[in-house]
Amino acid sequence: MSISPEIPHSQRGMALLISLVFLLLLTLIGLSSMQNATLQEKMAASVTLRNQSFQGAESALRVGESAVQLDTFSLLVCSGTTQCAPPAESSTITGAGFNSTSGVTWIASGSGFYGVQNIGTTLTAVNVPSNTSTTLYRVTAVGIAGNSRSVVESIYAKD
Repeated sequence: MSISPEIPHSQRGMALLISLVFLLLLTLIGLSSMQNATLQEKMAASVTLRNQSFQGAESALRVGESAVQLDTFSLLVCSGTTQCAPPAESSTITGAGFNSTSGVTWIASGSGFYGVQNIGTTLTAVNVPSNTSTTLYRVTAVGIAGNSRSVVESIYAKD
């Protein structure tokens, strides 16, 4: 005859229930961590694309300024308010070519584009000797990387 201790009925399966609750909690913590990691990865990719598009736009801007700097560079003065305004198509441009509304010819450069506008002459340009006639050029550059777009612009004064 063997004597086995009797387990009270109220204690049967309680360890299993507590283990399942802890397992559920650990699963929820794991899911939350995975969602957080995925979100951080998307944010990092977005920042990388934004930086790449800005660097592409900055590079295209410098190429455009170098083109204006050449002695052989010439461009007709823009006419009217539409053609002298900053080019509105910079927010939608996807390729090189001429835009008849703004009068800007977009030139591909690396991962971006640049366009130049002759916005006229002035006698009061900054960092230029007084009473010196200078021609002002607006150089607009667009950089595209993935779904990110950066637009930068400069005004270049040329004697």
